[in-house]
Amino acid sequence: VQLQASGGGLVQAGGSLRLSCAASGGTSSIGNMGWFRQAPGKEREFVAHINWSGGGFYCTDSVKGRFTISKHNAKNTVYLRMNSLKPEDTAVYYCAARANRYIVGPISDKEYYYWGQGTLVTVSS
Repeated sequence: VQLQASGGGLVQAGGSLRLSCAASGGTSSIGNMGWFRQAPGKEREFVAHINWSGGGFYCTDSVKGRFTISKHNAKNTVYLRMNSLKPEDTAVYYCAARANRYIVGPISDKEYYYWGQGTLVTVSS
């Protein structure tokens, strides 16, 4: 499975961006996809994940009410809509995929096997 993330950029605080992650090659094996982020000097952290079928998604507390994860199965693409962006959202955002579905709750990056290359989001104050 190959993952291609896109949609990052520079935005002012309060603005919005939509990240996309397109999956290819063996997508029938995907059960769940997620977004993680890594700010400069910090560890990678979980942002949101969504099950590929049967429903179920979860966003970490710091982005609830501002970020929305969604998917388009026919396009094999997962989106992360980010509204009301804050400077502390600045990070490289990575998408990831795993074979199995996951419960509605936080998930470790160790649960994911496939990773995209990352897309940089910079929020200016």
